[in-house]
Amino acid sequence: MASGYTGKILHVDLTSSETFVEEPSEKWYKTYMGGSAFASYYLLKMLKPGVEPLSPENILVFATSVICGAPISGYNRYTVASKSPLTNCFGESEAGGYFAPELKFAGYDAIICKGKAQYPVYLSIVDGHVEIKDARNVWGLDNYQTLEMIKEELGDKKVRVASIGPGGENLIRFANISNDIEHFNGRTGMGCVMGSKNLKAIAVRGSQKPSFADPEAVKEINKWHRNRLKNHPPNKGLSTGGTSVLVKGLNASGILPTKNFKYGTFDQHENLEWENYEKEIFHKPSTCYMCSVACKRSVKSDDPKFPLDPKYGGPEYETLAAFGSNLLNGNIKSIARANQICNLYGIDTISTGNMIAFAMECFENGILSSSDIGCELQWGDAESICWLAETIARREGIGDILAEGMIRASEKIGKGSHNYAFHIKGNDLPLHDGRGKTGMAMGYALSSTGADHVECPHDTAFQGEGFKALSALGVTDPVEPLSTDEAKVRFFHLGQLAWGINNLLSICNFCSVPIHAMTFHNLVESVRAITGWDTSLFEIVKASERSLVMSRLFNIREGLGSDDDRVISRWHEPFPDGPLAGQKIDEQELRDAIELYYKVCGWDQEGRPSHARLVDLDIDWIEDYM
Repeated sequence: MASGYTGKILHVDLTSSETFVEEPSEKWYKTYMGGSAFASYYLLKMLKPGVEPLSPENILVFATSVICGAPISGYNRYTVASKSPLTNCFGESEAGGYFAPELKFAGYDAIICKGKAQYPVYLSIVDGHVEIKDARNVWGLDNYQTLEMIKEELGDKKVRVASIGPGGENLIRFANISNDIEHFNGRTGMGCVMGSKNLKAIAVRGSQKPSFADPEAVKEINKWHRNRLKNHPPNKGLSTGGTSVLVKGLNASGILPTKNFKYGTFDQHENLEWENYEKEIFHKPSTCYMCSVACKRSVKSDDPKFPLDPKYGGPEYETLAAFGSNLLNGNIKSIARANQICNLYGIDTISTGNMIAFAMECFENGILSSSDIGCELQWGDAESICWLAETIARREGIGDILAEGMIRASEKIGKGSHNYAFHIKGNDLPLHDGRGKTGMAMGYALSSTGADHVECPHDTAFQGEGFKALSALGVTDPVEPLSTDEAKVRFFHLGQLAWGINNLLSICNFCSVPIHAMTFHNLVESVRAITGWDTSLFEIVKASERSLVMSRLFNIREGLGSDDDRVISRWHEPFPDGPLAGQKIDEQELRDAIELYYKVCGWDQEGRPSHARLVDLDIDWIEDYM
């Protein structure tokens, strides 16, 4: 009998309304483990090259892991993956909350959806029993209304619901998936794929909690971890102020994205910092399943211009910068209001903020006019920012163009607008500036999903004694954030594999290795205690690399190559001022570093993994699907 996981994968054909349950072998689970690797496996196996992302032939994968749902802080996340309608390549997004553990309690480790329903539907999964239910009564409703109506219809207030709002229904290419209005699979447009399939929501409820191979060891690791979380400095900061605590340090370092990534400091940064957040809008903290960090924040305000309801969560760092510094907006209530609009409509705050920054710079340079937009679009105009977020979600006027994402919007607008449309592989940038941390810049360039801040190490955390967090993988020297040398390539390669563990095993980065309270030793021991496997750090890192290579091969099959492994042109320009004035990423140095990385990984000069690497990773079967 499996320990830690159910051993069941649910397949749903929305076109025929048929379902079946796959029961992979223990070897399969030990090989792929969960999350991003489960997703890559099914996308490679089930999709033909060139499938249109919004066609019924695309598939949508919801994947937990072999340890997800264990009572340890952070072991609660899940992956949603598909061919992305935003990037036209590998699409993946993770979220926390309570949905993933509940899916396992309901009897399944993953759900694979294909086809398209004839009319809007939602899935109800209760203790293994699956129903495809009519969702026409909730189609058109926002995420909160959808959640409440499905709970009422199922007669269970504790049901967990992953849903799309009107953004997903309107096929906004960066629409997200919401669970409990506070947790989001935000990047790469997974909500758009749900909308294209007429799938409004998935509701899960279960009582079948997984058994563990060594329950007492799981309890001991949980006790140790909770105690460490209380005293570990990065986690103490998150418990105090959530991710808003990042604003001060990034601004002081000169790498807080400002005015569409032109600058690295914002003169109103104090308005976005935790102290002002707490004073102006903070309501109370919240958390995810079994997590003692409680980094989530809900907000409240009676401001008539920017009313805030605590039911809808609150802005995290990425949103504070996306609607704040990067738009020269220091009004924190308006930032929280824009966040609330995005949460209800179901669109990604990072992409929405970046699309507004793009429009603002186009307006500033005479490419867009007030008649094109419907108003004078000025940097820092808080009311226009909120109006434009809603306009995008509704696909009204200029919002209909911006809803298409950076590549398509700049092509439609033309007139040189591509000079201000910043993206990597079609995915716009999270709010971190690579000119101040070149390893992270490599991560953006090399990620299969395009720019993604949670799939690579951030150099600034590994200066001084910080490098010791990666010592178990052989990193023995501090990291220089501004360099792009051979040492940086080695650091990045090892760090990327470490980061990949979290998406592989469905663990929150804020609880896991290498920066936060978990250690590599106790991570391995937790996998042993949960599953009963005689595993090791070597095997887990190998599985992380396997996942990385599989997603890379998916992109190669879709026509991507080494030319797509790049950063934005603005990062090759020097910072105009601030602590890093004059600093830029040298284009040739970065290209040399990336080519060295290919060789370190056993890839050819085009970034294609060799047959030998596939044999070593036990995934040479993929060659039959290329």
